[in-house]
Amino acid sequence: MSNVNISLEDHLVSALEPLVPIIDVNISKTLVQSLSEQIIPYTLLQSVSRWSRSPEGSSALRSHSLDPNAYSMISLLAGTTTSPERKFGPYVAPLEPEQLVAEGKRERKAITTIINGVLSVIGSGAAAWIMSEQTHWKREWRMLFALFVAVIVAVAETVLYIIWQSRSSSSSLAPRPPKSRRKRIQVKKEDVEELITSSADGKTLPEGLRLRTQLKK
Repeated sequence: MSNVNISLEDHLVSALEPLVPIIDVNISKTLVQSLSEQIIPYTLLQSVSRWSRSPEGSSALRSHSLDPNAYSMISLLAGTTTSPERKFGPYVAPLEPEQLVAEGKRERKAITTIINGVLSVIGSGAAAWIMSEQTHWKREWRMLFALFVAVIVAVAETVLYIIWQSRSSSSSLAPRPPKSRRKRIQVKKEDVEELITSSADGKTLPEGLRLRTQLKK
């Protein structure tokens, strides 16, 4: 981790700034540069942590009312991120189990379609070769005829596969509309007459609601 940088969070800046006048001179120069660049190397934090555990460092920290335990690696790295200056790829969320099953079915169907297409090309070429025997053509012409038929079938199968692939991709990306649910209200038997009277007076029930009576035995 010698080439890894750490983000300078607010609590880390507050902990490191008081060390500039009291820490070792070599570490102090590098620390000042890192504070100005808003990133700090992981190795520099290790040096600060080792210095805080040394007798000289512990004494210097206590003399300035600073806690040496606050400069352990766990405390220094809390809430920070590694390599803040680097650009990583976008996060891709894992697929849901239903999506994985659908993707598996789609892949199996694609493999089956390709195999069927290959068999169709081979079968059409073989059929053309056999049928051309009745024409009494030379072997060379029969071979060319079989290849011609096989090429035509191969082009047709390729076009059909591309169309199927595009439709399958568009359907898998399209969001599914939410299922509509009917609202049902259970009404007691003694309230039925009041609802029927309200409906007869011109008051209609809310849209989408149907009146169901539940008779108790």
